[in-house]
Amino acid sequence: MHSHPFFIAKKPDSLLYYIYIQKGREGMISTQVIANCIEELSIITRVNLAVFNLDGGQLTSTFDNSDISEQLIRGFADSPADSQVIGRDHLLKVTDEGELTYILVARGNNDEAYLIGKIAVSQLQQLITAYKERFDRNNFFQNLIMDNLLLVDVYNRAKKLHIEVMVPRVVFIVETRTEKDGTAAELLRGMFSAQSGDFITAVDENNVILIKALSSADGNAEIEKTAQTIVDMMSTEAMMNVRVAYGTVVQELKDVSKSYKEAMMALDVGKIFYVEKKVNSYGSLGIGRLIYQLPANLCKIFIDEIFGDNDPGDFDEEIVTTVNKFFENNLNVSETSRQLFVHRNTLVYRVEKLQKSTGLDVRTFDDALTFKIAMMVYSYMKYLDSSNN
Repeated sequence: MHSHPFFIAKKPDSLLYYIYIQKGREGMISTQVIANCIEELSIITRVNLAVFNLDGGQLTSTFDNSDISEQLIRGFADSPADSQVIGRDHLLKVTDEGELTYILVARGNNDEAYLIGKIAVSQLQQLITAYKERFDRNNFFQNLIMDNLLLVDVYNRAKKLHIEVMVPRVVFIVETRTEKDGTAAELLRGMFSAQSGDFITAVDENNVILIKALSSADGNAEIEKTAQTIVDMMSTEAMMNVRVAYGTVVQELKDVSKSYKEAMMALDVGKIFYVEKKVNSYGSLGIGRLIYQLPANLCKIFIDEIFGDNDPGDFDEEIVTTVNKFFENNLNVSETSRQLFVHRNTLVYRVEKLQKSTGLDVRTFDDALTFKIAMMVYSYMKYLDSSNN
């Protein structure tokens, strides 16, 4: 028999779920995980097993146990004995740090059934410990990124949970756009492991958070590659169209919240100003980050000064597309007209048409810069309006 304490809980789906039961205990495992555990052990050993709660209700069973009454289970639960044999059934107690949690029944008239029952109890207790630790880690990282912990609590809890403090880390946010979809989290858990110091959690229904531990050799190129790999994997494996944003690298655990806030800003700024990009980093947001931090009233004053009574939203789409391509080609008329498949004179006509309505000649650097910034500010104002509605 395999010696690893978790060899019987090998169904990946079951390990993704747990429930929190407010009975003085945290991180209790779900009934489905218990059922998988008992079923697989029963198949391996050919000994029938059943698990009951302390009230005598059945949680899971591999045999018809209708002859086992609730009173029998409750009576054994209240007794001081750790095990008891009644007819062909071996009753054993499953505890969590000395506190009784479940009653296990192994059916069989021989010592082998009792031995398998003891093994099942050991497996369940190992699972309870693992799920409690997982719950505690999840709770810790959620509070850490939300700045809900005192500095002394960060270090004390990290030590208790065996989490390294002085390790370079960066926070990635994966926006799934699908509420309550566990697919993204499941895929990320397959890509990144806790053994490597990585951790995956969530603080809302649309975003999955990856706190990635880095080596000293990991630089911006490696981090960017990781983000792009996440986008590609979500697309190919789950047909999910996700956006990924990440913050800057922090050297200590206490600063993880800083990287998280930066990643959140990168996600928002990316959706406003860099819609075509699937990956955005805080360190490469450029002028978009500056505009994002401007007060709304200042943005409105600026737009009024530049455009007056003109509404940028009413600009001819063809002209806006032309100007954007013009910017991409560093104000090169010939290259822009070639890429747009239009005559040079047509391009000049569109630019002059924009100049008549705005007073800005985007063929000059200063006016091009002003128009570019003004359009970004306008996009930001539209974002604020949509957020407030």
